[in-house]
Amino acid sequence: MKRVLDFAAALIGCIILAPLFLVIALIILAVDGAPVIYTQKRIGKDMKEFTIYKFRTMKNGTRVAATNELTESHERITAFGRILRKTSIDELPQLINILKGDMSFVGPRPLITNEDRIHTLRRDAGVYTVRPGLTGWAQINGRDDVTVEEKVALDKEYVEKQSLMFDFKILLGTVTSVLKMKNVTEGGNK
Repeated sequence: MKRVLDFAAALIGCIILAPLFLVIALIILAVDGAPVIYTQKRIGKDMKEFTIYKFRTMKNGTRVAATNELTESHERITAFGRILRKTSIDELPQLINILKGDMSFVGPRPLITNEDRIHTLRRDAGVYTVRPGLTGWAQINGRDDVTVEEKVALDKEYVEKQSLMFDFKILLGTVTSVLKMKNVTEGGNK
């Protein structure tokens, strides 16, 4: 049931947001050229690797690192990219990941492949038994302001409590968090 709802909502979202996607793409091209979409390998359900899609917010040539490790991010993020990140609009191309079945609207956020310590903690906590999400329980309960252990505990709690009602609660919390632009850290800088 969740997969059907995810697919239908992602398809409707792609159709409705297509004009916004086009405008964003044109601005990114004007600011820093191609590519418009940033792709990166992430770890998904059953610890399988997949390619995640985002609007590119950093200058071409920026190194791949976890957000909290990218200490030079303030120099690498474009002015328009900063707006996309603060509003989480850079994440919208992940609707394609949802359509493909790599992700769900709600679930633990997918991590980059080289975050070995948290991958081990997540695996041991059973977090990789569900699809990763566009948003998740950890994102509305601290996001970048919680420790690795706290994130894993929140992700585990989501796996144990997951239901359509819990997902709905998380989606509402996400809207609130995005509107308040809270708990967003870029390389240790708020």
